[in-house]
Amino acid sequence: MSCPECGGEQLVIPVPVDLREHLRGDAPGVLVCRSCLAMRPADDPPAELPDLTSLDDALPSNPEAALPLVLLVGLLDSLAVNRSEITALLERAERAGADPLLVVDRLGDSFGADAHVDLASRRRQLEQLL
Repeated sequence: MSCPECGGEQLVIPVPVDLREHLRGDAPGVLVCRSCLAMRPADDPPAELPDLTSLDDALPSNPEAALPLVLLVGLLDSLAVNRSEITALLERAERAGADPLLVVDRLGDSFGADAHVDLASRRRQLEQLL
């Protein structure tokens, strides 16, 4: 299945129950575009978490940090609506040892204008949330 935003290939990611509370709907997983990082619900994700660094090597190799960051980036299309969820995911990624702002910077460098949102602009807004 290709991304409805850009037509890119998507990675299917299972989302643990404790992180689903930060997403819209009740799908057990998400699809994340490898080309633009847009995210949407997935009803039939695999049981095992894939290597999230396959999206970009800016993501931490530690899944406990990488998964909240992937979800956070997927929610950046509506920072105002998703503010509390984004804040919770930022805090979770930090507790897992990641520097969320650095990761967003690096993803912005990697994806540039192809990203589903302006990551450089969102990074400045995220800094204000922290």
